[in-house]
Amino acid sequence: MMPPRPTPLRKNDSAPPMSAPPVSAPPLSAPRTAGRPRLLAAVLLLAVLTALLPGATAARAAAGPAAASAGGWNDYSCRPSAGHPRPVVLVHGTFANKTDNWLGLAPYLVHRGYCVFSENFGELPGVPLVHGLGPIEDSAAELAVHIDRVLAATGAEEADIVGHSQGGLMPRHYLRHSPGAAGKVNALIALAPSTNGTTLGGLTRLLDHFPGAGDLIGSAAPALTQQVAGSDFLTRLNAGGYTVPGVDYTVIATRYDEVVTPYRTQFIREPGVRNILIQDLCPLDFSGHALLGLADRIAFHEVANALDPARAEPTTCLSVFG
Repeated sequence: MMPPRPTPLRKNDSAPPMSAPPVSAPPLSAPRTAGRPRLLAAVLLLAVLTALLPGATAARAAAGPAAASAGGWNDYSCRPSAGHPRPVVLVHGTFANKTDNWLGLAPYLVHRGYCVFSENFGELPGVPLVHGLGPIEDSAAELAVHIDRVLAATGAEEADIVGHSQGGLMPRHYLRHSPGAAGKVNALIALAPSTNGTTLGGLTRLLDHFPGAGDLIGSAAPALTQQVAGSDFLTRLNAGGYTVPGVDYTVIATRYDEVVTPYRTQFIREPGVRNILIQDLCPLDFSGHALLGLADRIAFHEVANALDPARAEPTTCLSVFG
């Protein structure tokens, strides 16, 4: 037997109502989201900086003082020779420390007969292994103490400073603001320095779109926002000139720098300053920001030339074997 066929609707009939899904009541209080964009921007920028800047991995930082001792630097019994009468003070960059930033250059210079020293600067409470995060003014004051200690231990009248990234910027604050500093330093050699800050390839512009993000980062790690192009710190430091009389300045940069951008802003355009683009010496050198200070022997060769101009030798691609 066939089931009964449904009765068709007549023209004026209406279809039976569909049962609507239950509507949930709105939450009593919506979650706060106003602060999330600022926090997201801050975390993004901080993550990029952590990934790119030298010394970002704990593995290298964990090498510790033993690596310095094995590499022959930070030996306070070292006495400068007649050929190299000035100790070399190495100044690390942001997210780095006195050991990991110099596992390449320090032994390179020790092997050539220099007394070499390094120290941690810009430490923050509760942040192990990586430094260069505290206010740059405070780091400069720490550098003043360190240089006095090195000069007292070695008996030298002057030191040479070699800095990487922030380490090429911070000593300029020391030279300008620490009493008598210019008389204690013969030369400042800066590898990929944040001379005029950085746009980080445009990423720092995120801070303009999220009000308060800069303050959030600056309160956690002041040195980061101090190195953003156009910061109050850089405006004050660079006002009236970049150099001080009596100190020789050398800047070594790479066109492939992905951290201090644009790379040409690293150069100091003042009389007597040697500005060197590493690719002008070796077009095959593809080092970026970190490698220039950590492992680039072509850059190391040019550092040695700047430390001892009287014995300088041409730097070429073959200098990697020197």
